[in-house]
Amino acid sequence: MNDLVEPNIGAAFRRRRLGHFRDASAFARYRNAYDQAMGELPEPSQIQDVTTHFGTVRVYRFGARDGVPLLLLPGRTASTPMWEANVAGLIAHRPVYAVDLLGEPGLSVQTRAFASAADQASWLAELLAGLGLDRVHLFGVSIGGWSAFHLALKVPDKIASVSLLDPAVVFGRITWKVVVVSLGSVVPSFPESWRRKLLSWISGGADASDDEPVANLISAGMRDFTAFLPPPTYPTDDQVAGLDVPVLALIAGRSIIHNPRKAALRARRLLAQGVVELWPDASHAINGEFPERVNARVLAFADEVDRTRDTP
Repeated sequence: MNDLVEPNIGAAFRRRRLGHFRDASAFARYRNAYDQAMGELPEPSQIQDVTTHFGTVRVYRFGARDGVPLLLLPGRTASTPMWEANVAGLIAHRPVYAVDLLGEPGLSVQTRAFASAADQASWLAELLAGLGLDRVHLFGVSIGGWSAFHLALKVPDKIASVSLLDPAVVFGRITWKVVVVSLGSVVPSFPESWRRKLLSWISGGADASDDEPVANLISAGMRDFTAFLPPPTYPTDDQVAGLDVPVLALIAGRSIIHNPRKAALRARRLLAQGVVELWPDASHAINGEFPERVNARVLAFADEVDRTRDTP
């Protein structure tokens, strides 16, 4: 694995309100979990560290196919390896770029504090420019869906479509259950066994045991990384209605992030170019529970958008 940028390590970064690993031992534990989880993915065809005004962003390109690429944005406290169940199937059809979000655990390195959702959309827009991508299909899960939404608001001309997997704080407000889960990510002394139970709970009972690489990675991020992220703002009705790109929203019927039924209703009511589906058997871990079905749906949506655009 390339190491082109030094990680933020130690309390000195706290004063600047930058995401950082607690100490060198914490980063070593996290990096070990990261490398093990990355080993479950196909070999990247390219690894880049792209400089933006808010930090250096770790990006992986997978696959060698041509076409408008998919840009994958992961959930909170996750990073590129969380897409293990999806990448192999996606790259059989399209090029894929996967991002470690700035300010979150991963190999991206934050250098400037975030003040707003606009800041977080700005670094993503800079990332597209740095990668030389004129047009992408966004694919975001959970808080990655929130990030994708705000990027599409900022640079709609560069966004072919947006696929949102149970997006957090986009169509529904967070629940008290999310607050409970968040305790495991901000309290270093939180018992590991409890943290694993919370991970399983938010994932609809998915395996969060010690021998599950992605669960290990997320747990390590919760334990060993300190984030300073502004609370994600809930978009207004006008913002959602003003999103001028095709949107596929897959809402998990067993999600604890929001009220799934209400979120689906709001999405259907407001999205100008929206396709909204409520998957009753899915939890917030929808991409790992139904990888083939999710991949097929997102790829079909992107294909239809491209065909429509290319039709005179």
